[in-house]
Amino acid sequence: MEAEKDDGLENCAPSVRYAIRRLIRGISSSREYARQGFALGLAVVLESIRSIRIGALMKLIPNLLEYSSSMKGPEAKDNLLGRLFGFGAIARSGRVSRQWTRDKSSPIVKDFVSEVVDLSSKKRYLTEPAVAVILDLVSKLPDEAILSEVLEAPSVQDWFNRAADAGDPDALFLALKLQERTSVQKEIFGKILPYPFSPDNFFAEHHLKSIAACFKESAFCLPRIHSVWLVITEMLVREAASQNDINTSCSKKHKKNKKASSSEDTVQNLRNFCEVVIQGSLLLSSHDRKHLAFNILLSILPKLSPSAIQVVLSSKVVHGLIDILSNESSWLYNAGKHFLHELASVVGHDNDRRAAVIINLQKYSGGRFDSMTKTKTVKELIGKFQSVEDCLCLVQNLMALFVDEEAVSDEPSDQSQTTDENSEIGPTEEQDPFGHGNVDVLKSWVVNTISCVLKNLKLTSKGNSDSEMVKCIEEKFQVQTEILKFLAVQGLFSASLGTEVTSFELQEKFKWPKNPISTSLRNECIEQLQFLLEDAQKDEALHVASEVKSNDLGYYFMRFINTVCNIPSVSLFRTLSGNDDNAFKKLLAIESLLFQEERKAGPGLDSTKMHVMRYLLIQLLLQVLLHPDEYWEAAVDVTICCKKSFPAIAQGDSSSGQESGERGPQEPDEDGSEGSDEDGSEDSNEEASLEFMDVLVQTFLSILPHASGPVCFTIEQVFRVFCDDITETGLLDMLRVVKIDLKGRQTDSDDEDDGRVDIEDDDETVMEDAEVGEIDDVADDLDEDMEDDSTDEGDADQDDLKDGEKAEANKDGDDSDDSDGMDDDAMFRIDPYIARIFKERNLPGSETKQSQLMRFKLRVLTLLDIYLQRNPGKTLVLEVYSFLMQAFVKSHGADGGEQFRQRIAGILQRRIFKGREYPEGNGIEFSKLERLLEKALRLASRSRYSTVASVAQNAAFWILKIIISMNRSEEELASVVDKFRSILNDYDRKKSRLKLGFVKEVVRRNPWIGQELFGLVVQKVEVLRAEYRRNQILELVDCILKSWVGDASEVWTNHLAQLCELMQEVLSKVPENKSRRKEVRNFCTRILQTVLKLNLKEQLQNALSTETYSLCQAQLGTAFAPFKKDSK
Repeated sequence: MEAEKDDGLENCAPSVRYAIRRLIRGISSSREYARQGFALGLAVVLESIRSIRIGALMKLIPNLLEYSSSMKGPEAKDNLLGRLFGFGAIARSGRVSRQWTRDKSSPIVKDFVSEVVDLSSKKRYLTEPAVAVILDLVSKLPDEAILSEVLEAPSVQDWFNRAADAGDPDALFLALKLQERTSVQKEIFGKILPYPFSPDNFFAEHHLKSIAACFKESAFCLPRIHSVWLVITEMLVREAASQNDINTSCSKKHKKNKKASSSEDTVQNLRNFCEVVIQGSLLLSSHDRKHLAFNILLSILPKLSPSAIQVVLSSKVVHGLIDILSNESSWLYNAGKHFLHELASVVGHDNDRRAAVIINLQKYSGGRFDSMTKTKTVKELIGKFQSVEDCLCLVQNLMALFVDEEAVSDEPSDQSQTTDENSEIGPTEEQDPFGHGNVDVLKSWVVNTISCVLKNLKLTSKGNSDSEMVKCIEEKFQVQTEILKFLAVQGLFSASLGTEVTSFELQEKFKWPKNPISTSLRNECIEQLQFLLEDAQKDEALHVASEVKSNDLGYYFMRFINTVCNIPSVSLFRTLSGNDDNAFKKLLAIESLLFQEERKAGPGLDSTKMHVMRYLLIQLLLQVLLHPDEYWEAAVDVTICCKKSFPAIAQGDSSSGQESGERGPQEPDEDGSEGSDEDGSEDSNEEASLEFMDVLVQTFLSILPHASGPVCFTIEQVFRVFCDDITETGLLDMLRVVKIDLKGRQTDSDDEDDGRVDIEDDDETVMEDAEVGEIDDVADDLDEDMEDDSTDEGDADQDDLKDGEKAEANKDGDDSDDSDGMDDDAMFRIDPYIARIFKERNLPGSETKQSQLMRFKLRVLTLLDIYLQRNPGKTLVLEVYSFLMQAFVKSHGADGGEQFRQRIAGILQRRIFKGREYPEGNGIEFSKLERLLEKALRLASRSRYSTVASVAQNAAFWILKIIISMNRSEEELASVVDKFRSILNDYDRKKSRLKLGFVKEVVRRNPWIGQELFGLVVQKVEVLRAEYRRNQILELVDCILKSWVGDASEVWTNHLAQLCELMQEVLSKVPENKSRRKEVRNFCTRILQTVLKLNLKEQLQNALSTETYSLCQAQLGTAFAPFKKDSK
């Protein structure tokens, strides 16, 4: 019955009519894939059965799939989509195009387009697929039909005319596709397309602004990107890519005029698009539109050239990205993270594009993109520059960014331009990170990054041959020199005429920023120069080990400095004072002479000494420039040392006759008084009497407190090759620094002088603390850092002992603990650099005096470590040990630092106690060793700090090893044993913290000491009341007995009576604790077993008293059976 209705299908069989109706109803089904299947079936039927009239079918579809405003949502949606799929099936079947081809007067095309346009206006989600249906039809029509039937259709014209104002992206998409198909140049697209049409006209600023509403409204289909963007970006990228290819070919041929202008137009199109569409429309709008903007950028970035990437990643884009990523709760945070990830992937394999991304991200974030977004994007991108070509590419881009200020200053800094009322709250005005003041921060980032490029440089030689290694060294040197020239030019020099200078000698052009850089930036450049030279010096040490000659970056640097200084329009960035200028010239001259002599000397120790000294001169030259009027004196002293050490350069130095004035004119002191001539002559006479190494050490000590890391490293290298010649005076100067204590005395007399320094070297305060409190048993535990030891309630004998030991220490050259007898002049004469430093550097907000002093001590410890490493067997090692041990004990006080303690302990253990060599021979004073041993034993037995006790025990082993290596008399050896008797006598006192494991180890290593101590140890067993300590002493007795096993039985025979008495004592007072009782029995059993081994059974039986015999029989059981008197 349904097939008989008036449906316009009279020419079809009933079954066909029924099938058509069922297919039409099927395309309205919401089941999965049902709509697509029915539409495909309808298209096949229409293509196969030509008797079906398309006009009738276009009416039948709306009739069967009714739509009214009263219909519910799902039902209305199904019917509307069914209609659209029906018209799509008609277009796909090709019947409309064939019918128009047969009869060009037929209105079928206009009717079809009008029906689809009318359908698209009913719901927003129908518009884009409706355009797809129209375009499907257009693909099957000839150009003539498109122009007359589609473009001129009233519904299409009306759609185009209102699209620009209404903001219809689908109309724009249709217009662009029709223009692409027909290339028509008629004003038939309304305002939506320019007339005449061309990419340049379309991307013109005024036209993009006129259709900006279309771009905004295209965000409705997110997360899918609207089809119009595919057309626009393809047109934009196609132009940019073609112009990039043209530019590449232009660089090889001489065809630039017309092509260059076309390239400029393409870049302008891209710039207009980004400024108007991305920045001016999408980024200023809602979250969805911001998201759309980043998606569009991701779609075009893979096809852009490096210069085009710089246009796309503009300041507003970067600022918007920072605004999103700085807030993890942002709705767009994940979108921002995705954008960065994809951006890094896109540019990951292209140096130029990767560099362009880095430059723009940092340029518009003030060099703080990673910190502001809490990511590692820039760091990871920089890490991908690994080959020489990569590094040079990055260096060139960074240098251009440093010099070019216009790109940064011209960009607006208003953060609000990338936000709206719907955006997250960005930084406040006070926190605005994009102001002009951040130019210095950006330049600082450039300086630090360009210096770190070498860390990412990976040079892998294909083989281990010298030629391959030399090639790698040359490649690295190429990068080093580029970085060095940049840092030197920007940090050390300025141009008086313009911002560009050409050096004909170097055949290079140097450029400076238009605005002079700040002093802090110059200082950063100089500091990075120092680090660069330090790294080069470290590399040289590696190459020396491999016997491959390396390039001399220090030589290159000094020649570069000389060359640039000779350019008339270039000068140092600041005018040097008389002293600094004199030092600067001397450093240049002496370094040049040393270089010449180094080349003459050839490989060897002398050449090495000259080489490391040259690097020290270079570092001091930079220090003179970095710190006005602070290092000139030390620099001049080092040049004098160079002349003393290498006489050949003294003859070649033209200024050697002017040594009387090397320190320059006397400048007023802080109090305004000038140095007198008499003082100057006295100083010069004093210096003349000093050894070369003494002067060098004093100079090092004057530099180390505030010198940079590279300068300290260079000093270490110089000290390493010269320390074999150090004198006792120089060594003691270094050791005094390690013992210095900084304690301010704020008295009425010195309140006005806040910078006063009190240097106290308490030799004996800590080392003698074992004597404290021996009389008063109720006194507190041992404290190595007590300063009031002299106030103890002790007896006069103790104080006399202290005074005597202090006098002996002074006699032997040790510093006196008591600084009260030393006036300020004496203290400053010992360490003048310490006093001067703390007076000059006591600035608000700077490091504390204690931290400065601690850093100084650590640096001196490094030099002492080097000395001990190279001279482990010298007698002076005892002096080093004595000072280090005292400093280590005192460091456990309130002012001691953990790092300082660990460093001293490491040096003592690694370089002294565990060293293969040690001081030996009869030239060492026994009295000195005796005192050191006594102090070490006292610390081992009294210290409440386990670390101090452990180090003191190792010290005692080491001192004993030295004593044993010497041919000493019996009286002297007896004196050594007396020291051990002393600590054992204290074992029963409360203050004793002696670990008998230490004494047992001494006995194992030195059995003769155990033999001498045996009688005392046995007595201690009888005296001690505490069970634990009695058992500990028994273990010591056992250890001593084991050390006798290798000797003749005569030793045992002499001590059998004592052993019997000992067994009687311990067996008569058996401990109640089960484990300790077992230890006592085992001890007695081992004695009996040893007696049997030595065949001393009868002697023992005769020595046993009746009481002892009974105790052994009762307590030892079967172990005593062989000794029963009835057993033969």
